[in-house]
Amino acid sequence: MMPIMRQSLDETSRRIVAVLLASPRASWREVGRVLGLSERTVVRRAAPLYADGTLRATVVRNPVYFPDLVPIALRIRCRPNKIREVAGALARRDDTIWVDILGGGDEISAVFFLDGPDACNTLLLRDLPATDAVHSWTAHTLLRVFPTAFRWTAGLLSSEETARLAPAPRVARPAPLDIDGALIASLTEDGRTTYTELARRAGTTALTARRRLDALVSGQVVRLATEVDLALLGVHAEALLWITVQPGALEETAETLAVHPQVRFTAATTGPANLLVAVAATDLDALYAFLVTTIGPLSGITAIDTTPLLATAKRTGLTRRSHRRTAGRGRSQACADDLGSDPAGA
Repeated sequence: MMPIMRQSLDETSRRIVAVLLASPRASWREVGRVLGLSERTVVRRAAPLYADGTLRATVVRNPVYFPDLVPIALRIRCRPNKIREVAGALARRDDTIWVDILGGGDEISAVFFLDGPDACNTLLLRDLPATDAVHSWTAHTLLRVFPTAFRWTAGLLSSEETARLAPAPRVARPAPLDIDGALIASLTEDGRTTYTELARRAGTTALTARRRLDALVSGQVVRLATEVDLALLGVHAEALLWITVQPGALEETAETLAVHPQVRFTAATTGPANLLVAVAATDLDALYAFLVTTIGPLSGITAIDTTPLLATAKRTGLTRRSHRRTAGRGRSQACADDLGSDPAGA
């Protein structure tokens, strides 16, 4: 039987999770050093969270360094009574990274890493048109993802603690090696896989696996990620902001927002809006304050479409369990077939 994930976390466990969000492969000793806790305390609290699936670790490729990947964000309008089925089918696809149901109840936002133009054409010209529950969609290519937002800690760490998590200096992209594919595949399944296991899967030594992973991460070829239900960290208002920025102010605006403690994702896109921002706030009042005090003063912004999130089907390439448990096999199967997924592999 699948373990039941936690319904709540105390303050100490939340702070441990915050460290693991910013540093997904941090050792128990490193987590304890940042927070002033004993290694034994960290192990006692964190290990069960991974065991029951409350925390999951993975890795996400940077499309900049994978020329065959086409990163796009879709806004998909659906029949409201079918939206969870469509979201579930999208989440089961191997090429989706994020799948969220937006607050209106008739729209899905999904980020895809598609394997080349043919896969993109298949999705947009065959799979989506063949799905009766889908009314319309808009596609936005992700031109640039701003990585600073990935070190989000839910505001649970002090500035001193955050400073102890300072990442290693960025280095030039390493030249591709044959072992990279095996390393990335293993880390996608479990981002905290031991170096011994990584070495076994890649046919190399643990020391080589460690050095290579360090090079891939510091060269921003891949991004390590920890996935958790943000409600456990006190986040109860998430929203996607589709922002229109004057072209000359796009870079500055994106970099300003990417370092904000409530911003989890920032990307420049094609389409009517040219900046996509994911915001995580404690409640609607905090979201309102963010819009007024953070977005408001940015003079380069000419328009904004704020879309609250109603539910999440997939994050960082990992399917949320609640959607996998509740999806039926009848109508869901039909939606899955239309969208080109394989429910049997979910």
